[in-house]
Amino acid sequence: MKRLAVVLACLLAAGPLAAQQPQAPQRRTQSPVQSAPPGAGFARPLPRLDTSPNAADEYDACMHRAEKEPDAAYEDAMGWARTRGGAEPAQHCAASALFYAGHYRQAAEAFTSLANRFRDRRTLLRASLVSQAGRAWLAAEEPEKAMAAFTTAIDVAPETATFRIDRAEAQAAEGKYWEAIDDLNRAVEIDRNRGDAYALRAAAYRQVEALDLAMEDADAAVRLAPKLPEAWLERGILKRMKGDKNGARRDWREVLLLEPEGAAAETARANIERMELGLEPPPPPPARKKAG
Repeated sequence: MKRLAVVLACLLAAGPLAAQQPQAPQRRTQSPVQSAPPGAGFARPLPRLDTSPNAADEYDACMHRAEKEPDAAYEDAMGWARTRGGAEPAQHCAASALFYAGHYRQAAEAFTSLANRFRDRRTLLRASLVSQAGRAWLAAEEPEKAMAAFTTAIDVAPETATFRIDRAEAQAAEGKYWEAIDDLNRAVEIDRNRGDAYALRAAAYRQVEALDLAMEDADAAVRLAPKLPEAWLERGILKRMKGDKNGARRDWREVLLLEPEGAAAETARANIERMELGLEPPPPPPARKKAG
């Protein structure tokens, strides 16, 4: 699974995953484990359009190049649209190239414009394009616009787990962890095999200090998506917080095996180094008194 070149986090172990996300209103004792709130930037490639057989090869080549050489892919897509009638596939490739090149606002506007062309037809495709616009807004550090886009996608296709996961990322980026958990609960009801949903929910549970629930989800994420670096990263963070240094080290080394470069790898290395320096995690939070 290719990593998206977004400025936000790799996913849930965020700060572990890229740029810093807005913090929750109240922060607890700092942990020596390097991590930030869960946020966007999940290692998830952009969905592709269904195209006619005549356009499929050119579209696939353009989308592949968009990830590797976005500037060149953008020029290819624009030339395709102008001279060979690429229409929607060419426009989608151009929008994707803008996204991969880091021009997130322009990409969001391009995805939205393309989605509007499908307003009265192919509703699931329209929802997917709106959701892609939301991911671009989230990468542009515009979580409110991202939230609006994801909500529109959910309204169009409420039984699609991906759109719930997308909105949960935006909510987490705003520090709205319980709202994110609500969406992720629905996502796993829709599709219990989504390891990325469990990994993100584990990080959200960690932020609200529900560490046992977080560990259950992290274990599920590793089981369901063993090739997802963020799943191992999050479980390592939780193991370290619970005092299991050896277990944390094993999980973080698994991140490095899966993905030697990138934000998840950087965080795993930083956490291993911090642990080797002998930094200890803070004591667990005091038990909350039961009401009544």
